[in-house]
Amino acid sequence: MLTDLDDFYCFALVVEHGGFSAAERATEIPKSKLSRRVYNLEEQLGVRLIQRSSRHFAVTDIGMDVYRHAQVMMNAAQAAHDAVNHLSSEPRGVIKIGVPVDIAQNQMAKILPAFLKKYPEVRVQMIVSNRRIDVINEGVDIALRVRSKLDDDPNLVLRQFETIEQRLFASQAYLNEFGHLTTPEQLTDHRIISMNEDHLDQHFLLSGPDKQQKKIKVNPVIMGLNLLMLAELASQNCGVALLPDSIAQDFVQSGHLVTVLPEWTAPHGIFHAVYPSRRGLLPAVRVFIDYLVEQLAQCSTKKVRY
Repeated sequence: MLTDLDDFYCFALVVEHGGFSAAERATEIPKSKLSRRVYNLEEQLGVRLIQRSSRHFAVTDIGMDVYRHAQVMMNAAQAAHDAVNHLSSEPRGVIKIGVPVDIAQNQMAKILPAFLKKYPEVRVQMIVSNRRIDVINEGVDIALRVRSKLDDDPNLVLRQFETIEQRLFASQAYLNEFGHLTTPEQLTDHRIISMNEDHLDQHFLLSGPDKQQKKIKVNPVIMGLNLLMLAELASQNCGVALLPDSIAQDFVQSGHLVTVLPEWTAPHGIFHAVYPSRRGLLPAVRVFIDYLVEQLAQCSTKKVRY
């Protein structure tokens, strides 16, 4: 079992200053405490480190060996302290982020370049996965999530960005070939592209004017949990896709997709971030969270004209 590191610290101070009284004058640590700490260290190690009397002070040979190791400990502790001070002075270092696949492909790919240019000493390590990242046990600084309900873990701090809605999209060429839709019920007769990969028999729950809801049975021809891929397939005339606005926006602006039944939407989830604690956040993590809030707020105001 390791001895209290404070014992090594006090021993090293006494040796460095050449005696208990000199160490007391230099550090303002009471001589009695220094003596007690050195005695505890000698008891734990089972060796005499200092030969001392009222007129004599000498470090034993084994004491000098222990002193050299104690110096290494003190230097390592100072280096750790300096490293924290260095990181705490300005944004720098590695940020470890958990990011869903579609958020990484869409939002992160758009906003990270400007962030890295603004903070050149920050590096971003992303865990790109749709699984639920365990922020605390996996040592993640921030996890981005899209959920129907916000996280309620008392050990995590939550920062909400926006509520993401889904709409129906298709290419103009597809609609020209298979017909335009005027009611949600017509979806049953159309080729559907779905992000639900678990079931062949599926339903879309849509909300329309006056908050009316309709549950429509659909028969997907393509299923897969990658929204960017589904948007690409829809733009290539494969069918009607239910997509988040954030994914479809670029396709609509470029003319590759058009909105189908624009008054009907479906909830996708609340986009938010979770992180372990507000206390002790490194500057790099703090500025990244603030940057996300700023950029995503700007994105939410740039709505596509449906």
